[in-house]
Amino acid sequence: MDVGGITSMALMERAGLQAFRAIQAKRPAARTLSAVTGSGHNGGDAFVVARLAHEMGFDVRVYPVAPIESLKDDARIAFQRYQDAGGETLAFIPEDFEATEILVDGLFGTGLKRPIESPYWEVIEAINRYRARGDQHTVRERLVVALDLPSGIAADTGEVLGIAVEADMTVTFIGLKQGLFTGAAPSFTGEVFYDDLDVAPLIRHRTLENARLLPPKVSLPRRAKHTHKGHYGHVLVIGGDQGYLGAARLAAEASARVGAGLVTIATKIEHAGLITLMRPELMGHGIADPFELLALIEKANVIAVGPGLGQSPWAQGLFQQALASDLPLIVDADALHLLAQAPFRRDTWVLTPHPGEAGHLLQCTSKVIQQDRFGAIDALTARYGGTIVLKGAGTLIKQDAGMTCVCRLGNPGMATGGMGDVLTGVIAGLVAQGIGLNEAAQQGVHLHAAAGDLAAHQGERGLLAGDLMPHLQRLVNT
Repeated sequence: MDVGGITSMALMERAGLQAFRAIQAKRPAARTLSAVTGSGHNGGDAFVVARLAHEMGFDVRVYPVAPIESLKDDARIAFQRYQDAGGETLAFIPEDFEATEILVDGLFGTGLKRPIESPYWEVIEAINRYRARGDQHTVRERLVVALDLPSGIAADTGEVLGIAVEADMTVTFIGLKQGLFTGAAPSFTGEVFYDDLDVAPLIRHRTLENARLLPPKVSLPRRAKHTHKGHYGHVLVIGGDQGYLGAARLAAEASARVGAGLVTIATKIEHAGLITLMRPELMGHGIADPFELLALIEKANVIAVGPGLGQSPWAQGLFQQALASDLPLIVDADALHLLAQAPFRRDTWVLTPHPGEAGHLLQCTSKVIQQDRFGAIDALTARYGGTIVLKGAGTLIKQDAGMTCVCRLGNPGMATGGMGDVLTGVIAGLVAQGIGLNEAAQQGVHLHAAAGDLAAHQGERGLLAGDLMPHLQRLVNT
């Protein structure tokens, strides 16, 4: 097979070389390497890595899970070259992994669509036992390397197809696979290394681009010295039912921290006075009748509705008033559940569901959402319009008929109450400053995740949503 003047065998050699170089950079002192191989191109890549390691004096062991006679085309050539160089193949014995520093996963590549079956299931179990066994120091010395993506991960969705290799690093080639960065996949990929194998852009672009990674830096315009608070917009946060004022307060402070000029919270009457006690820069207004909200809407530039809103008649009345306005909306939490009860489309809003809320919006379970997050966000934009932010590991952002963007930042410490409220406030604060809804959603997701990563420097466990506030301020000023 010839690809733009480059044979597929040459690409396989390049892939194996770049993977071996990545391994050497990660573990320069290692001298033992084992590989497990399947019958396809992924197995061929692993044979190239094994041959190069053997030629460099490594103690190499290769365990072909697929029978050698089943190898086809380039994978068979790669095996033959490994064998001609003096490399040996051994029958699969899980305990032999204990003698190696590097374990290369070459079982399955991007073509895997079906659930993992025996004997591959048992091999993956053995790989994961190898990685987990021993004390923490020993685990760090071992390195499980996945080629292109961990075997058992669906390349398009990030779904685990029954079981998957838990890699310490993944070396992926030619184009990034969207499934590497969302759903369950980030728990299996380890550090992701990318190499385009010097394939010309024209060749790479023969494959339709489905998604993009968010840019690594957010850039906000410099403020003129003569400006005042009125130049930076007024956010109206609607929420904070009994017992949930904290959610609205977090959203409101986040709006202020990213630069909104004014922030008002419309909440229960008994909560209004507490707002200024907790954060005097915020304005609290008690609302008993939904029509009282109209005066606040007239002063605002953007509405964030949902944090701590509840689903009571009071909440429903406020939500309907927000929907009736022509202001841009950021819709989250309970407001999403209210929307799910009477779905409709709107161009001028950002919906920010987590998987459970997305399931309610699409009348399915969160499990179905997580099985194909890219398909879910497509369905959400088709049904509701505007911009959708599907939260979770590898948050996705998509504007109706636009390109899906993927956020690589964030950490497990952010799996705690109030984080979504902060994101809602961040996006609303950016919109208040004149940034378009889709761009504000993208930049807001990036800022929120980056602030979470900075806050997690003290440890992921025990991270609180409020811990993001000083980092948000820092990030919008760098």
